[in-house]
Amino acid sequence: MAKDSPSIALVPSAERPDVLIPPAGLCSGTALRKAARRVSLLYDEVMQPTGLRSTQMAVLIHVARHGSPTMGELAAYLVIDRSALAENLKPLIRQDLVAVSVCEQDKRTRRVRLTDAGYAKLGASMDLWRQAHRRFDAAFGANAAEVLRTGLRRITDDEFVADFQAAKI
Repeated sequence: MAKDSPSIALVPSAERPDVLIPPAGLCSGTALRKAARRVSLLYDEVMQPTGLRSTQMAVLIHVARHGSPTMGELAAYLVIDRSALAENLKPLIRQDLVAVSVCEQDKRTRRVRLTDAGYAKLGASMDLWRQAHRRFDAAFGANAAEVLRTGLRRITDDEFVADFQAAKI
């Protein structure tokens, strides 16, 4: 077993010093989740006049980008499981922004497409999305934001998953 490096040394927990935990800020998974929630809240605040949350915008943008993806393809693009995608689609279907239909080539497969109302809502939302994007870049720094997005794209890539799984240290 590899010896812990100083970067992953554990510290005593607050009420049970015999239980060792990572120091605050060390866990990449926790840091990414907290950052994602914070950015989502900030984008949601800017996007509020559209009636869409940032998660819903992401679905609309990915469907528009890929045409009529299958449920499986869309789930992969968004890096979520299909059951979570189905839940995320429900309000968009109720609002008639997306439609889910049986694929003609494979009746077991469902395709997601934007409706005319979905394209209209997406188009009308882009100015506010751009405003949120510009505010993020201004607050974080344009260069730092691009470096961050590059790193995040690497993490969401399948190659990273393979590298992570292969790193048996």
